[in-house]
Amino acid sequence: MTTVTATPVISRQQTVGIVEADALPMYGNCLHTLVLEMTLHGDGWHLVYSPKRQRYCTGGGPHYIIDATTGAIVSKKYYQ
Repeated sequence: MTTVTATPVISRQQTVGIVEADALPMYGNCLHTLVLEMTLHGDGWHLVYSPKRQRYCTGGGPHYIIDATTGAIVSKKYYQ
């Protein structure tokens, strides 16, 4: 994947808000215990939530691709 250098229309903060609104019903308060990695690529914002490296964490968090122009959810996968 190629990283985009142009400024997206949808900001980082707006993108996180879109994803949190979608993921909170599934993950609840647990979403905020996950570590967010966010990068901008040619196909949009990529957001990956991962558990902190602790013994009691199992599974994983959601993975999203958000269109950087429209804010539409292009792809989402839930890992639990």
